[in-house]
Amino acid sequence: MSKATRTDAQPPAGHDADSHDMIRVHGARENNLKDVSIEIPKRRLTVFTGVSGSGKSSLVFGTIAAESQRLINETYSAFLQGFMPTLARPEVDVLDGLTTAIIVDQQRMGGDIRSTVGTATDANAMLRILFSRLGKPYIGSPNAFSFNVASVKASGAITVDRGADKSKAEKVTFSRTGGMCTRCEGRGTVSDIDLTQLYDDSKSIAEGAFTIPGWKSDNVWTVGLYAQSGFLDPDKPIREFTKKEMHDFLHRGPSKVKVNGVNLTYEGLIPKIQKSFLSKDKESLQPHIRAFVERAVTFAACPECGGSRLSEAARSSKIKGISIADACAMQISDLTEWVRGLDEPSIAPLLTTLQRTLDSFVEIGLGYLSLDRPSGTLSGGEAQRVKMIRHLGSSLTDVTYVFDEPTIGLHPHDIQRMNDLLLRLRDKGNTVLVVEHKPETIAIADHVVDLGPGAGTEGGTVCFEGTVGGLRAAGTVTGRHLDDRAVLKRNVRKPAGALEIRGATTHNLRGVDVDIPLGALVVITGVAGSGKSSLVHGSLMKRPGTADEGVVAIDQGAIRGSRRSNPATYTGLLDPVRKAFAKANGVKPGLFSANSEGACPTCNGAGVIYTDLAMMAGVATTCDECEGKRFEASVLTHHLGGRDISEVLAMSVAEAGEFFGSGEARTPAAHRILDRLADVGLGYLRLGQPLTTLSGGERQRLKLATHMGEKGGVYILDEPTTGLHLADVEQLLGLLDRLVDSGKSVVVIEHHQAVMAHADWIIDLGPGAGHDGGRIVFEGTPADLVAARSTLTGEHLAAYVGG
Repeated sequence: MSKATRTDAQPPAGHDADSHDMIRVHGARENNLKDVSIEIPKRRLTVFTGVSGSGKSSLVFGTIAAESQRLINETYSAFLQGFMPTLARPEVDVLDGLTTAIIVDQQRMGGDIRSTVGTATDANAMLRILFSRLGKPYIGSPNAFSFNVASVKASGAITVDRGADKSKAEKVTFSRTGGMCTRCEGRGTVSDIDLTQLYDDSKSIAEGAFTIPGWKSDNVWTVGLYAQSGFLDPDKPIREFTKKEMHDFLHRGPSKVKVNGVNLTYEGLIPKIQKSFLSKDKESLQPHIRAFVERAVTFAACPECGGSRLSEAARSSKIKGISIADACAMQISDLTEWVRGLDEPSIAPLLTTLQRTLDSFVEIGLGYLSLDRPSGTLSGGEAQRVKMIRHLGSSLTDVTYVFDEPTIGLHPHDIQRMNDLLLRLRDKGNTVLVVEHKPETIAIADHVVDLGPGAGTEGGTVCFEGTVGGLRAAGTVTGRHLDDRAVLKRNVRKPAGALEIRGATTHNLRGVDVDIPLGALVVITGVAGSGKSSLVHGSLMKRPGTADEGVVAIDQGAIRGSRRSNPATYTGLLDPVRKAFAKANGVKPGLFSANSEGACPTCNGAGVIYTDLAMMAGVATTCDECEGKRFEASVLTHHLGGRDISEVLAMSVAEAGEFFGSGEARTPAAHRILDRLADVGLGYLRLGQPLTTLSGGERQRLKLATHMGEKGGVYILDEPTTGLHLADVEQLLGLLDRLVDSGKSVVVIEHHQAVMAHADWIIDLGPGAGHDGGRIVFEGTPADLVAARSTLTGEHLAAYVGG
């Protein structure tokens, strides 16, 4: 039988499969999008631009990526879908040509105290296997090197069924060797609690002795539980408790009690505080809770494990003199070299994979981290790059990668490296979608989609589609500002004093001595990992006397809020508004809260009714009773200045500023908050708009506006240009100038060259990252930095202002 021969190695011309080279979106209406219809080329790098709040994230994440993920989830069985997040279909008519979407966003990594860079990237898991195979002495399986696994032993009898009327009792023993330090339970720190911060011992429980946030006398779960437990006399001052009462009050183990006919579990105050506050990562707590924890609790490295979290046995097993604790504490760039020096054919595949993962850290500019760094302490930009690591060596092609401002937290020196990574993903045959503001990244795009023209209700349309050259000539807001260059400030402010920092050694700082000028705009610069945040948050914020000088820190931490939270509730604006309505109508302020007495009884003030459909996405339907207004009908009969409360919450910030600024509705306290929101460029937001619909840049500015109301002499801002369009940076600079001119001192950690050029004083750290940084490499004016060109920052700032 003759062998078949192939006469045509090429597919037929015009094959149908070759026609699917576009992602087609028609009629997208998610959030503020206004029937957007676009075609995005596959296997190309497409950058989405536009002012903050113009609809970029709604189109890319809320529509394209969300529908891709929803369709993938639908390929699993109904049983599995029941365990997965339920995703609703986006508001869009047609979505065609989608491929599998991998989302790499800016969401902070979990704040769990047990999560580290190593555990989040699987590098720690590979190291545990490595030490279980090569470590001397041998101590056990990979679990023996895990600080999240405790050693346990158990024994007992079990009954084994042998069939009809036959059973046999057998004695069974079980043991598991874990690597957890028994003293700190794998946390790396131990804590001492200052009891004077928990209660006033001169008072009784009935008199309100507790000074713990949220522990009010009418709270049955906290104060009520102690008062009615039967173990204590609630009317006796705590200092007069007997020895037994004091033990029960502070240390008693879990005990069942009945309070008001309800079965509850009573527990001593110290274990209760440890579970409520100390089991969580401090950085993930709300600001007032974090302040309480910092007052009440002293954290120190565990004396038994030295902060490594690991048992003595785990630390005793070594490879070439290095334990797993030593390896995790190394700077990753150093650990990479150590792993490269290991040569063991029996575990060659493991070493190759571990080496590739560690190389990815260095390649992506995170070589200065260590694997034992808690993941909750990473910035948004660092967290995003850590998430990228697992995708860099992937063999998958024809995948859609979706990035949310991947250059956040990157020095201009590092942006080119990020651009190279994006282009490499594209060149492997993937579709890369990037939401971005930086002109350096916009410049490498194959295709640009510019949304706008404004933000909020003034945005949501496609203003331009095409090449970068076409964008420059298009006349859109982005096109006009793409080649903006700030001018160096020649006349800088004279400092009115200085904040002295001496011998700073937080993280990688090397005994830094520096004076931070007061009464000026000071910018702290340096490559990622050079020690900027360590200097400001680790040294300046913890400097003695800082609290007396009124330091207000505005970091990149996420805004916490549910779909019931909105700008009015978050900023405190709703309090004076409710009081004004109550005074004008002679009723209680609580009536004008959709979370309290005034809530529509049918939807409980949500405005919509949610129907849970198990493994399918739930359905939200507008409440028929209140028609989505959230309040019961009787509340809407009360007016202020001719408007009811639902109409006020539907106003934009700008409209509300006029409404509360004069006439019958004049409310100075509300007007002050609205002025601050307008100052940070949020005049278009609706007061009742859910926080969940705001973009990253909008949330950052909302936080800035809220903190501007605090009484402080020194403002510390951590990368305030995050999420800001080129056009919005000018407005931010004007705001910073107004703060300084009003007598404040402003210290900004920033990479944006326009902010550097506008500074009165620059402090540059470096010269590199990790142990290659931690030193002051320049102090002076922006003009001096450009003239010297002695640092990486100076070189890039000189190129920026010269261009």
